[in-house]
Amino acid sequence: MGKNTTALKFVILLGFVSLCADATYEGARSITGAYLETLGASGTLVGLIAGFGELVGYGLRLGIGYLSDRTHQYWNITTIGYFINTAVVPLLALAGRWEVAAGLMIAERTGKAIRTPPRDALLSHGVSQIGRGFGFGLHEAMDQTGAVMGPLAVAAVLYFQGGYQNSFLILIVPAILGLMMLLILPHLYPNPQDLEKETTSQQQEKLPQVFWIYLGAVALVAAGYADFPLIAYHLQKQDIASGLIIPLIYALAMGVDAVAALIFGRLFDRSGIFILILAVLISCLFAPLTFSGNTSFALTGMILWGIGMGAQESILKATIAGIVPKYKRASAYGIFSAGYGLAWFLGSTLMGVLYDWSITVLIIFSVVSQLLAIPFLLSVKSQADTAMTNK
Repeated sequence: MGKNTTALKFVILLGFVSLCADATYEGARSITGAYLETLGASGTLVGLIAGFGELVGYGLRLGIGYLSDRTHQYWNITTIGYFINTAVVPLLALAGRWEVAAGLMIAERTGKAIRTPPRDALLSHGVSQIGRGFGFGLHEAMDQTGAVMGPLAVAAVLYFQGGYQNSFLILIVPAILGLMMLLILPHLYPNPQDLEKETTSQQQEKLPQVFWIYLGAVALVAAGYADFPLIAYHLQKQDIASGLIIPLIYALAMGVDAVAALIFGRLFDRSGIFILILAVLISCLFAPLTFSGNTSFALTGMILWGIGMGAQESILKATIAGIVPKYKRASAYGIFSAGYGLAWFLGSTLMGVLYDWSITVLIIFSVVSQLLAIPFLLSVKSQADTAMTNK
């Protein structure tokens, strides 16, 4: 019981760091597009900056995951990543040119790329004691709480005529709080690996074959999942929601995401990958509803979209923690993040092209891509469940 309590505290404290970080950079990301416009950047430049930032953010995770496992410097690399990820955000207030702002935005994404694989590896040790699904679900819920708080804080500053500079400066508060906690955590938990029971299977050197099959299944799910900017574009173009309402719809989806992460995470601990299959069946319905011309259908679709996001964020990482040896997990999370991000990018790009051609074809692609993942998930279900049972 004592070890479970220690593990829960570790997950909550690391979740607080993520909450603060998300409040910082999600708050900034809610206005960076408009901010770049005031600095003279064109729409094309905004798109290129955002796209390049995401490419760097996902691509670097491959090398960072490998480096973390090779050096075992999980805390140090995580700390460096979080520092870059959050410390550069308030500096946006001082950017007098769009080129400077663009550099800071890309630096923020770089920081996230550096901290994510080792952070997830550290987290995987703690959740092993309290339930992997619940643990990752709790972390995601705290993460999304920050993702809502940051933009709301920025919106409040703008509402009171604080301007973009003061909006960025207010984000110093969560940045400092998160970094202070992160500096304390390594002293409280110098070896999070000790929270996880050692098993013989964890001594293997290579990533198991089931991981690669699983990654292929997840890539199909990601490819069929529309990014919110495309959804927002559709809602506004079809006069389904106004510019003032669309952010509220997004906030609703993020709230659903947080709740779904907790619920599906707990269900995962009881039923394994079957719950991920159930989540795919639910979330694949978001496209027919969201890309309809009906407001009520669109809202229902966004709720399903949020459910899918929450389920994915909790279950996908929890599954990896169950099938990958603990000293290879940072590498696995790095590969997973890069593969997931690339599939999402390619799928979103294709759906953008399909939108201009035929919304019906876009819907079919989204649904079919996600459903194609189910046979692969079924093929790894018994292997993954067996591996997690042994651990």
